[in-house]
Amino acid sequence: MDFTGRFLRNPAAASVLSLIAAVAFYVIAGRASLLELGAAASWLNFAANLGVIALPVGLLMIAGEIDISFGAMIPAGAITIALLSGTYGLPIEVGMLGALGLGALVGLVNGLLTTRTRVPSLLITLGTLTIMQGVVLWSAMRLAGNASIPLKSPAWAKFAFGQMFGNGHQIIILWWIALVLAFGFFLHKTRYGNWVFALGGDKYSARNAGVPTARVTILLFVLSAMAASFVGMCGAIQFNTTQVSGGMSYIFNVIASVVVGGVLLTGGFGSVTGIFIGTLTFAIVNKGISFTVINPNWANFVIGTTLVLAMLLNEYFRKKALAYSPKKS
Repeated sequence: MDFTGRFLRNPAAASVLSLIAAVAFYVIAGRASLLELGAAASWLNFAANLGVIALPVGLLMIAGEIDISFGAMIPAGAITIALLSGTYGLPIEVGMLGALGLGALVGLVNGLLTTRTRVPSLLITLGTLTIMQGVVLWSAMRLAGNASIPLKSPAWAKFAFGQMFGNGHQIIILWWIALVLAFGFFLHKTRYGNWVFALGGDKYSARNAGVPTARVTILLFVLSAMAASFVGMCGAIQFNTTQVSGGMSYIFNVIASVVVGGVLLTGGFGSVTGIFIGTLTFAIVNKGISFTVINPNWANFVIGTTLVLAMLLNEYFRKKALAYSPKKS
């Protein structure tokens, strides 16, 4: 078995090295306790909330598209469930369906506009991001009269979507792990996954080969918006309230996690394992500095350096993968 060759060809290779380097830097240079860092809930909760969104966004980027409207869909999902099941007292199931349905609708609009026009998906989702920010603010102030909307959830919903377990860990961590397995099967074990890679490689050639490019693209946009709505919904259930602000910081954090995970901005290269490890790496770099003796004012410098190094590693391993040829026995 040629282990070196397999490692070189794996899109997750750079993310594995980035994770090892990040942890080693904090332990050696920052004098962080590895045991304390590993047991901390702060970075893992942060990673799970990012990771749920990073999975479909990463698949979109592999397919050669990008979505930034999820920054507004997080508060949109939270506001929807809070309005329906908090302000108007409808069953929590209705609020949940409303939140996820809104995500599906916005994702459908993004997908249709991307596939039926020549406008880049970045510009389309920038437009829907701005529109949904306005819709969220107007809805909260007009329908509830307040930017903060309370929500009381039944015990089963609290247990499934807002429960805390262990030492302050959020239940969304388990949802994230389940989604990693589901997306991993989808991307690497089904023909739809092959179509995603084909889209990122050459969309026109994929279409000529019979790949339903429009259908796959729309599906990925729907999954991206629904994932963001789901994160917002879980936050509203957990904290019993919601705010119209928030979500914008996720745009940089999610895309950075995906890039650290080995996904190319140009599309056609990446893996679910890489996205998962990249999200862990970014979360540790972002939150782990508080466990070190490093001045927190250096946090952005450390994050930026990690991102640049990860991108350089990604490009290095991609070239190695393309140039690699197995040794003949």
